[in-house]
Amino acid sequence: MYIVRNIFTCKPGRAKDLVAKFKAAAPHLARMEIHNTRVLTDTSAEFWTVVVESEVTSLDAYFGAVRDRDADEAVAKLMSGYMDLVQGGRREILRLE
Repeated sequence: MYIVRNIFTCKPGRAKDLVAKFKAAAPHLARMEIHNTRVLTDTSAEFWTVVVESEVTSLDAYFGAVRDRDADEAVAKLMSGYMDLVQGGRREILRLE
């Protein structure tokens, strides 16, 4: 089992918009083998930080879902334009011991 954290630095004032997109997409991600998605926001980190944390059983399943996510019309529609909200970010992949 792996924990995947996508850490986004949003454009000023746009974090709430990114949060809304990921919260709406979370149920669809579960169908793509991305489970227990949580959306977190900063309280002491860099301003406008949004963290999307999920559990995946395998990295192959995760990267397959990332590659194919636009094939799911509902997810593509929900997430359209999300990069317009983001200045940068990074991904952390951790193995659950």
